[in-house]
Amino acid sequence: MAAPEEPLRRRKARERGPEPGSSSGPGRHPASGPAHLRAGTFWLTRIVLLRALAFVYFVAFLVAFHQNKQLIGDRGLLPCKTYLKSVQRHFQGQIGWDAMSYTPTVLWLLDWSDMNSNLDALALLGLGISSFILVTGCANMVLMATLWVLYMSLVNVGQIWTRQ
Repeated sequence: MAAPEEPLRRRKARERGPEPGSSSGPGRHPASGPAHLRAGTFWLTRIVLLRALAFVYFVAFLVAFHQNKQLIGDRGLLPCKTYLKSVQRHFQGQIGWDAMSYTPTVLWLLDWSDMNSNLDALALLGLGISSFILVTGCANMVLMATLWVLYMSLVNVGQIWTRQ
């Protein structure tokens, strides 16, 4: 069976004829309107989904910005500097792939002298990126992966809260 010469969508659009209110001049195909208005595109779903995910990240980073210093900061309940040092001791004092895979966080690469500033910087960077996506509705894989890495960096240095 031979393959059709033109896509099914174009054949159906030609069979329907020009839609009311559309200008189909010579050389212009009736179904070749703007990409975000054609049938079969998911522009509305993409915008709603990206903005909803950006809103979730925005709230998460806002909460992290307000609570990280008290929970995992330098003088917090469970300081992440102490946790990272214990992980480093567990792996014989080296920060290699084993330690990074055990506790994957960007904080391994930063200076630990002022952990509160590092935690605030991660939270503010996440707030900035997520608010940009919220306002513009524009996102790509790099921005979304950056949000994920920043969030996982904060989550992985939190410890399990147990009753003593």
